[in-house]
Amino acid sequence: MSEPTGLIAKSGIELLTFGTPNGYKASILLEELKEAYGKDYTWQSVNIMKNTQKEPWFVAAGANGRIPAIVDHDRDGFAVFEGLAILGYLTRRYDPEHKFSFPVDSNEYDEAETWMAWQHGGLGPMQGQANHFLRFAKEKIPYGIQRYVGETERLYGVLDARLANREYVVGGKFSIADINLLGWANAARLAGINFESQFPNVQKWLERCLARPAVQKGFAVPSESSFSNAAIKKAIETDPEKKKQSEETAALINDAKEKYGYKYASP
Repeated sequence: MSEPTGLIAKSGIELLTFGTPNGYKASILLEELKEAYGKDYTWQSVNIMKNTQKEPWFVAAGANGRIPAIVDHDRDGFAVFEGLAILGYLTRRYDPEHKFSFPVDSNEYDEAETWMAWQHGGLGPMQGQANHFLRFAKEKIPYGIQRYVGETERLYGVLDARLANREYVVGGKFSIADINLLGWANAARLAGINFESQFPNVQKWLERCLARPAVQKGFAVPSESSFSNAAIKKAIETDPEKKKQSEETAALINDAKEKYGYKYASP
């Protein structure tokens, strides 16, 4: 498919996105709003491997040159970028019954804001660096691997404790506090994290969220990721070469931790 060259919608929300943990935040919420309120939207796939997000037409909506970004054509083309800001904007404007958010004067609103900031400033950046040093850097640097994989483990330990006696992160219901985490949690295996063996409360929470039809649809915009936990698990179980690579990656992590005396502790 050819890359987009400009906005295409005349009304409603237009989403500019790609299949990344941050990109899925916006598409999942938009699918939930569509199911709950009939709020339709338009989306375009912006291939970040081709640097389409650096084109002037995109930067006009997303000044940082990163996906996702949205344009609200019903508000004179008002643009919002950064996944965290998009979740807040969409719920303030288009979730009047607070089905996925909380009243601004409630304790739950403040809790949700806290956990969303925790993800935005901690889990996302740390897991992203773990992915880079473990999977994508040409040189495998043990210090970088143990530093960022270890910090990602610590942060999921915090989340696991939070979910010990609750089904969702805030307020006893599925909300943007969960959506903000889902893209990253659903790709944790890429960073060497296995919820099933390490963080069972997070695994159960993830399964609850993934059972939602709108979440499934959101994870298909613009396409399902080959880096999801399920996709990686299936590849390891069915492809001997992928299994061998997984074992080598696990050994790389363990060797890096041993070299620098890493010991898991959370918080």
